[in-house]
Amino acid sequence: MSQTADFLVELGTEELPPKALKKLSKAFTSGVVAGLDKAGLKHGEVTSYAGPRRLAIMVAALEVRQADRVIEKQGPNVAAAFDAEGNPSKACQGFARSCGVEVADLIKVETPKGEKLAFRVEQPGEAAQALLPAIVDQSLAALPIPKRMRSGDSRTEFVRPVHWLLMLLGEQVVDAEILELKSANQTFGHRFRAPAALTITKPSEYAQVLRSQGSVIACFAERRAMIVDEANRVAAECGGTPMFDEDLLDEMSGLVEWPFGLAPSFEQEFLEVPPESLISAMQEHQKCLAILDKDGKLLNRFITMSNIDSKDPRKVIEGNERVMRARLADAAFFYKQDLKHPLDDLAAQLGSVIFQKQLGSVADKSHRVAQLAGSIAEKVGSNVEWAKRAGELCKADLLSEMVYEFTDLQGLMGRYYAEAHGEPADVAAAIYEQYLPKFAGDELPKTATGQAVALADRLDTLVGIFGINQPPTGSKDPYALRRAALGVLRIIVEGKLELDLVDLMTQAVAAYGDKLSNDQTAEQVVAFMLERFRAWYQDEGIDTNVINAVMALKPTRPQDFAARVQAVQAFIQLPQAESLAAANKRVGNLLSKSAGEVSIGEVSAELLSDAEEKTLAEMLAAKQQLVAPLIAAGDYSTALEKLADLREPVDAFFDNVRVMADDEAVKNNRLSLLGQLQGLFLQIADISLLQS
Repeated sequence: MSQTADFLVELGTEELPPKALKKLSKAFTSGVVAGLDKAGLKHGEVTSYAGPRRLAIMVAALEVRQADRVIEKQGPNVAAAFDAEGNPSKACQGFARSCGVEVADLIKVETPKGEKLAFRVEQPGEAAQALLPAIVDQSLAALPIPKRMRSGDSRTEFVRPVHWLLMLLGEQVVDAEILELKSANQTFGHRFRAPAALTITKPSEYAQVLRSQGSVIACFAERRAMIVDEANRVAAECGGTPMFDEDLLDEMSGLVEWPFGLAPSFEQEFLEVPPESLISAMQEHQKCLAILDKDGKLLNRFITMSNIDSKDPRKVIEGNERVMRARLADAAFFYKQDLKHPLDDLAAQLGSVIFQKQLGSVADKSHRVAQLAGSIAEKVGSNVEWAKRAGELCKADLLSEMVYEFTDLQGLMGRYYAEAHGEPADVAAAIYEQYLPKFAGDELPKTATGQAVALADRLDTLVGIFGINQPPTGSKDPYALRRAALGVLRIIVEGKLELDLVDLMTQAVAAYGDKLSNDQTAEQVVAFMLERFRAWYQDEGIDTNVINAVMALKPTRPQDFAARVQAVQAFIQLPQAESLAAANKRVGNLLSKSAGEVSIGEVSAELLSDAEEKTLAEMLAAKQQLVAPLIAAGDYSTALEKLADLREPVDAFFDNVRVMADDEAVKNNRLSLLGQLQGLFLQIADISLLQS
């Protein structure tokens, strides 16, 4: 068994960017592990540590030396290596010289290309001590740092100035110089509570020494959990619960080495401002958590995480209150100023804001959205005038002072301003709901007007960008068209809206007039949308063959597409499904081979001679009568259940009837019968594609 030892590396720095800390830690760990694996150094569990002033990794049970390896170098074919008398050729001699040996030291090996000369040598494994410096250095150099910086006269570049390097293998310091830092067995604790150097004698004690002597929680996840606990503690003391934000919790974890929660307050009068704007001010500017009462309403308290357990917490609280008061006063001022301007006035200024230079201004977009939203509202039976009104006003709040300061409040502030100026409730709601869903799994618009505007806004963007030949390519999707397409599909399907993509795209294209240069815009966007259906259902775990079976028919009504997918997904669970899929595949092959050679038409009862084909013909006629109203009603699941009964007569037909009969008329009649069978299923999906 090879000898192992724990390995620890820690890079000490100035305060690292808190938003990037988690990503930097993950990349550093991945780089080191990849380097160890490439070097052939086996190891046990890998633990990452990340704090405001440090990135560290502990690798358990790392092999202290590579395993010895046999290196084989292959040369010329044996047939070309010697002449008829057995004398080595020039190629043979040159190969031996390149290996630094005599011809007699070469061996013969069998290869896929015949017998060759080769040279084998055993290469002793290198010590981990010698390999680790380069592995760590390369991992640090590969970190995703968009902009590196230098400190003082140093030529070293890193995301922040570096101060110390700890590298231990077992109890031995790994001799290294990285980023102009000489490795040692020392780390440093909390900047204020324990700034002195701390000696680490072995990697396994690293986290405990920092905790007990350095007042530092080195583990990112543990520190994050402490922040949650502290937030719950202080919120409970205030009679409320914290409003957590996952990204903010990560950022707060990158700001403190030992979190201690405090709950400053602010003036009650600020609660007259929309709560979302106050929460944005707390989270974005001050990195604090809001506190909600038992009814979910905002309290005039907030949670801040101090990096120290202050002897005089009142001073820390007062400092936070002073800064927060200024931020909330700004939000209150913006809100009051915005209320002085009706949304119509702001909308009138959107002509100066560019949507896309080839597609015009945001005002142009608003007009198009209004018209398309009105048309959609008419189709689904909702209020046309409300949809048009919401479309005209939907982008107005982009010019408000509040949204200029807090961009994530777009739509939300528009809703507040619309309500304040007496717009219908559905119009106000739609101004906010136009942006829903914002991400996968997000809530959808709840009002019919909101659905219409949300659809119109996304369709206008999709058609516009495709219309100037800038569709998504690979991983590049600057206009988030994939997300927009999925949003359209979710709104239509989950909202049970009877809308046709071709119809919608045709109207959206027409609204642009002569601005679009792509004549195939509508067709391309519909195809793009159908592919997003594929991605959506694959994420939902729907069988790929099921999706292909429905896609083959290219249904352009999303609600109808979804119903077909659900029906086929249920059908494949039936015991008859596999046999019928195989039969339909066979039918497809027969009809394809006969295309152009035979005339397939109505089935003639007079030409049916075998009992099995007569039975099948009777069953097909009966099933057509039975499923026609079901298919017309979109009840594809029940229709497929009824068609599943065809398995026995279909199997009997293929077992006992010779389709390609010598008599041309009989053959054509039997092919027509199979055409009827295929046509029955093709009203729902191409089930021949259900076979792998």
